[in-house]
Amino acid sequence: MPAFAVSNTDLHNQFSFYLGLLVIFLLLASASVVSAADYKLGPGPWQISADSFDYDQDSGTYKALGNVVVKRGSHVLVAEEAEFNRKTGRIAAQGNVRLTTGKDSLKADRVEMDLETETGTIENGSIFLSENHFYIFGNKIRKIGPDTYTAEKATITTCDGPEPDWKITGRDVEVTIEGYGFVSHAALWARKLPILYTPYLIFPVKIKRQSGLLTPRAEISDRRGLEYVQPLFWAINKSSDATFYAHYMDKRGLKPGVEYRYVASARSRGTIMLEGFQDRQIDDGSPEKTERWGFLDDSAIRPNRDRYWMRGKIDHYLGNGFNAKLDIDLVSDQDYLREFKNAYAGYKDTRDAFNNTFGRALDDYDDPVRLNRLNLNRTWSRASLNADLQWHDDVIKRRQGTEDDTLQRLPTINFNVSKSPLPYLPLQYRLASNYTYLYRQDGDRAHRFDLHPGLLRTFPLGSYLTLEPSAGLRYTAWQMEKAVSSPSLKRFHQRTLYDLGVNMTSEFFKIFRLGSGRLLKHTILPEVNYEYIPEINQENLPDFDDVDRIEAQNIVTYSLTNFFTLRLAQKNRPGGSAVKSKYLSLGRLKFRQSYDINKANQSGERPFSDIFAELDIYPGRWFLVDSDAKWSPYDNRFNEYNLGLGIFDGRGDRLYTEYRYRKQTSEEDGKDSILVSADLVVTRRLKVRGAYERNRFTNSDIRKAVGFTYSAQCWRLEVDYSKERDEEKVSAMIHLSGLGSVGG
Repeated sequence: MPAFAVSNTDLHNQFSFYLGLLVIFLLLASASVVSAADYKLGPGPWQISADSFDYDQDSGTYKALGNVVVKRGSHVLVAEEAEFNRKTGRIAAQGNVRLTTGKDSLKADRVEMDLETETGTIENGSIFLSENHFYIFGNKIRKIGPDTYTAEKATITTCDGPEPDWKITGRDVEVTIEGYGFVSHAALWARKLPILYTPYLIFPVKIKRQSGLLTPRAEISDRRGLEYVQPLFWAINKSSDATFYAHYMDKRGLKPGVEYRYVASARSRGTIMLEGFQDRQIDDGSPEKTERWGFLDDSAIRPNRDRYWMRGKIDHYLGNGFNAKLDIDLVSDQDYLREFKNAYAGYKDTRDAFNNTFGRALDDYDDPVRLNRLNLNRTWSRASLNADLQWHDDVIKRRQGTEDDTLQRLPTINFNVSKSPLPYLPLQYRLASNYTYLYRQDGDRAHRFDLHPGLLRTFPLGSYLTLEPSAGLRYTAWQMEKAVSSPSLKRFHQRTLYDLGVNMTSEFFKIFRLGSGRLLKHTILPEVNYEYIPEINQENLPDFDDVDRIEAQNIVTYSLTNFFTLRLAQKNRPGGSAVKSKYLSLGRLKFRQSYDINKANQSGERPFSDIFAELDIYPGRWFLVDSDAKWSPYDNRFNEYNLGLGIFDGRGDRLYTEYRYRKQTSEEDGKDSILVSADLVVTRRLKVRGAYERNRFTNSDIRKAVGFTYSAQCWRLEVDYSKERDEEKVSAMIHLSGLGSVGG
């Protein structure tokens, strides 16, 4: 099979249109010889002119000679001669025949056409289609059926000029509209140099959504060898389709896959994908196998040959305001998503497609615990219901058959009510409630009920201050079904807690006039919040997650948030109608700190938290700052800070740098890394790029990448090198405009 493919979709369909239009033009030209005036057909007149006209009554042939011009709107036909035989229905034009329709054009030495069968021949012809900048040349181009064409000694290209940068030539070409094109003895040329030959080439010629082969993909990699992917698209009906693909890997085997998609309504859609194969290579734990086929930063081995990945997302509207969501992510082993991270329909392609279509991505490719979830939800104006079945699949434990104590929630049901007025009382209430069946395959199991109602009231204090006290009561109960970690646990447990809080907020703003009708609004939002939860003994209670251990709180948190908003000058439309003002958010600056009263009452404790600050600046599309930091008032130093800075321009240049630091408090939680990435437009055709990320804490590189793109009029070359962890990749791709790609 060839390593390139033609993927043009509308060339031959438009070619059919031009041949048909050419027939009409020539018919009108010959008929005008008799009328010697504008001949009307359809919605408008055709204006025909020639140096002389002649008619042979015996043969029924009309002839227009010299500077034949046929016009109608943007359609213009020019030829030296045109003939039409009314008895046979054949028409011919010759001598520098040119047909233009807008920016599209057809040229030929001679055209012959049978109007009854709509078949004919173009000699020494060429067609140019401006929409995709596509050229086709042929010694003889024949229309042998309503939608089928053949050409002898044909050339296809999207390049301008007599010597195109690239072209595909073939001895014989056959094209069926909404079908396929077939080329015998096809060759890919770079100017005058042939670089690739195949005795037979197939390419799709489709405009409508319909079944058929899609453009293949060919690559070469060290871990998988020579790769070839051939997709097949099946248009099942108007609302569903499927793509089948065969992924051949020289070193690993053949991996078939399928992707099914449906759209039942604006709120109901789904995608399910499945692939699998028998791997010729395994990581059995031996140093040689692990180094060659495993991943060095993963201590778990992968001795299995049967490998697969099933994933999917479904959103479905059930009616009466209820929605269902399904997330599926089942993978054979912990290495699979790393192995096929960049492959066709691999992790990155799937993650991006799911995120764009459903707004939900996937767990990280190197996360061995994969979330599978069925969700049922309904939202009211002040309340929401969420019911989940959550299964966290620990791939390593499942594959290796070890004890699996992964916590599952089968199901968890939440019903929450946001701040709402309480009937007949000057109070408001809120509610958070939850039921969860906590399940471990090899571990504790329990039913848990958690109910947390609360009351609050809002008091406006003057024009600038709002006070909101609140009180809540939390009741939690456990019904143990199985106790493995602590067999002495009772079957029933309960816990009652209360909480108190006070929230005080205000808002100030000032507007500054900047001139030229521009206004800058500076808004300040101070806030003080107090939370109190008493300390109780919870040691004898079950311990599944953070709901089972509620820490005592006696904390005051205060914050100050600044917003900066620019209102641009208003302009009036012609006629006096006003244009709505345009507002531009320029940035945000926030400070927050807490004071722990319980710690203040204990000697040796530090009651003040780190001062947390956030700064976001985005004054336009040319510049941005995204930063946050934590400052210790006791150590007079930053315990953590992150700074992102981006600079852009209208040419496409981009510079982004990000620095992340976190003070080390244990062997694993320290962080000190820097990322720099850039895109630079060197010339109109050449763009270079690079990225570098280094972990200064471990003194090791995280990622290095460089590459460039060279864009010509009808082709583009992309070359990239990257090294990430233990994966090193070099890729080179040539994109031929309008046809497809070559590379690996």
